[in-house]
Amino acid sequence: MPAFSETVLARHVNEIDTQGFTLLERVIPEHLVEALNEALLRLESELSTQPGCNLFEGHHTVRIYNLLARDDVFRQVPVFPQLLPIVEAVLDKGALISSLSSISIDPGEVAQPIHVDDALIKLPRPHPAVVCNSMWALTDFTEENGATRIVPGSHRSDSKPDYGSHPESIPAEMPRGSILVWNGSLWHGGGANRSSQRRVGIAMNYCAGFIRQQENQQLGIPLERVRTFEPRLQELAGFGTYSNLMGHIDKQSPAQVLLNRDDGFRSVWDLIDSQAEVE
Repeated sequence: MPAFSETVLARHVNEIDTQGFTLLERVIPEHLVEALNEALLRLESELSTQPGCNLFEGHHTVRIYNLLARDDVFRQVPVFPQLLPIVEAVLDKGALISSLSSISIDPGEVAQPIHVDDALIKLPRPHPAVVCNSMWALTDFTEENGATRIVPGSHRSDSKPDYGSHPESIPAEMPRGSILVWNGSLWHGGGANRSSQRRVGIAMNYCAGFIRQQENQQLGIPLERVRTFEPRLQELAGFGTYSNLMGHIDKQSPAQVLLNRDDGFRSVWDLIDSQAEVE
């Protein structure tokens, strides 16, 4: 499918600017939807993937992270011609992949806490977009099966939602093969699945290209040398995570995966749940 015309592209970018999101209806070719669904089912079996274990990731939601490392079919997602030009217009052409993962919400799942995707970025709100994310609908997204819930215009708020609160929101319903695109400051969250069918989506997330180091320490320094660094130096070189989330690899820290160092990493969402249990 060819890229959008300049007029259509401008309309979608304007919608993100004014309301915080835009919807690309039925833009993913059916053969690609089928191939992505097949790959996710195979990976779920091969990786023995289990549902999440905290409120944010869900207790009846299956997530597979790091999809570009899993199957060649996912190469088509970040550069999709109807999506990438919109992202580049919201951020700029130096945008980076932030994460590429699947989110399959099974029946019985409760609503995810309303949140913003740039919550850990310590900038005054509102601020220029530094995150632009998207949800690919590999099944129909309905209010009943857990369509993403959004708060239109909230990307211009001077605050972010309190974790666990339930501000008024609307379901971003869309047919299979569609893509929801939003500013990372938009208040949103996965819906509750009250249906008997799984809701399958792919979260294709991007961040501004300036959110990285000037020198690429992770690729520029041999791992055998990094293993000799003291732990704090390893973290400064980028082998830790920021706020127990940004920079993770399959929900582990780079130090765990690449340096064989157990640094006791736990994701921010696991930590929040643990703190809630204590209180």
